[in-house]
Amino acid sequence: MPPESNPAQAVLVGLLNLSCLGLGYVLLKQWRAAAVCWVATAALLLIALPADVDGVPVGVLAGYAVFLLAAAADGARRGLRAPLALRSAGATSGPTSASTPAGRRLALPLALAVVLLVVPVGGSVAYGVARDEAVEQSLLDRLAAADALVKSGEGQSFTSSEHSYGQALAAYQDLGTRHAGSRAGRLVPDRLAAYWTSVSSAYEKKRYCDAVPALKHLRALPDTVDRALLTGLVGKADDPLAHSWYECGIAGLGAAGTETTAGDHLNALLTTFPQSSYARQVEPTVRESIRTKAAGITGGSTDPCAVVVELRRLSTTVDLLPRATFAGASRDAGRAIENGDFACGVKEFKDKSYTDAIQTMTEFAEKYPNSSKAAHARSIAIAAEIADEEPAAGRQLPPAKAPGGSRMVMVVSNDGPGEVELLYTGPVTGRVTLKACGTCKAYRGSLALNAPKIKACSGPSSTYPKTTLLLPAGNYHFLQKRDSSIGSSAADKASTSKIEPGYSYTNCLYVTSGFGF
Repeated sequence: MPPESNPAQAVLVGLLNLSCLGLGYVLLKQWRAAAVCWVATAALLLIALPADVDGVPVGVLAGYAVFLLAAAADGARRGLRAPLALRSAGATSGPTSASTPAGRRLALPLALAVVLLVVPVGGSVAYGVARDEAVEQSLLDRLAAADALVKSGEGQSFTSSEHSYGQALAAYQDLGTRHAGSRAGRLVPDRLAAYWTSVSSAYEKKRYCDAVPALKHLRALPDTVDRALLTGLVGKADDPLAHSWYECGIAGLGAAGTETTAGDHLNALLTTFPQSSYARQVEPTVRESIRTKAAGITGGSTDPCAVVVELRRLSTTVDLLPRATFAGASRDAGRAIENGDFACGVKEFKDKSYTDAIQTMTEFAEKYPNSSKAAHARSIAIAAEIADEEPAAGRQLPPAKAPGGSRMVMVVSNDGPGEVELLYTGPVTGRVTLKACGTCKAYRGSLALNAPKIKACSGPSSTYPKTTLLLPAGNYHFLQKRDSSIGSSAADKASTSKIEPGYSYTNCLYVTSGFGF
């Protein structure tokens, strides 16, 4: 006859199996089934421990829960009719009294089952606490990693560390918004304040040009980071950025390679912070810089050639600024450059750099034809051209104005087959060009000791192209320039002559096969 069913016993076995240890099977001495429970629980522990930020995969937990329920149901099924020899609490050895109620016999095991059921529940709670702590620690580790990235950028330019700063900022933003309630999230506002200090360090060290990109980045933080995290930082970069744009732009005035950059900085300042004190200083500071450099030219205490190069760079920057505001500064720069070009040519002449003086003064006369110094510049260029062939012509600068008083006539004739240019310098300076003489030929020169003297321009006067010079008295240097292909031994011929009051002079220009003039 089959054993009588015992629901209380079935409940007991089912509850014991829910303990995750298969104790219901142990009570029934179903060792294989108990071993399966032990293996399943061990596998869960291997997967779950130590506690991870992401916890145990949902699929694993769901599968284990189904397994426990199945084990509890199976244990209850097996325990419903299984014979168990259970004694009541405090019973002595010997046959069990038939009058002992079944409930009393199962009370202690049932209480034990309930207690054991608390084990997995408590374990789950403990695991949850451990997992939450793991999450907190992981977030703190992310915060520390972001702090290290910020630290690595200290002492370096913002542009070289921009990638690291960007990674740190992304981490702060994520921690401060998605994990705002975590310990790490609550530290983000303080970390962003430290981030601002680190990124803006170039400004504190007065490295204004290096500070510009860093401060532009900081000013844009409210566009990328939650404003609630930027306690006291919104708008904090405005004044330092305006200051840096001003200092960097002004420092670049006239400096090599910074013409466009300086203009960009000053334009950014004038556009972004037009009402700032720094913006109001730009125009007067630019004009003062021009005046200072111009004073160096007129004062003669500096190299005018170097100063005029700086002025050209400065003028390039001024031309990039708003024309309506900087028209006066542009005119100041133009006048200073004109004076500097002339002063540079004078210095080159005095330094006997005649080739440079010729180019500088020729370009000056062409660029500034209406200048009061244009005629003098042409005279200096002519004198430099003569001095390049005859150094004595460079002993003194040609006068800016011709002397007064009487002038003597010098008739210059060309007794040569080609066109000839005659340059002269002395109390007055100039150049004349005589057309070629169509019937003239080169004279045959001779180096013989008693060779006959060449009698140039001995034919009728009307035969030779001529011009008349009116020269004040004084010493003159002449340079004849003729194409060497016509047969002369040298294209350029230099000579000197003294013009005395009360006389008239003739000067015949001719060509020899070996030497001339």
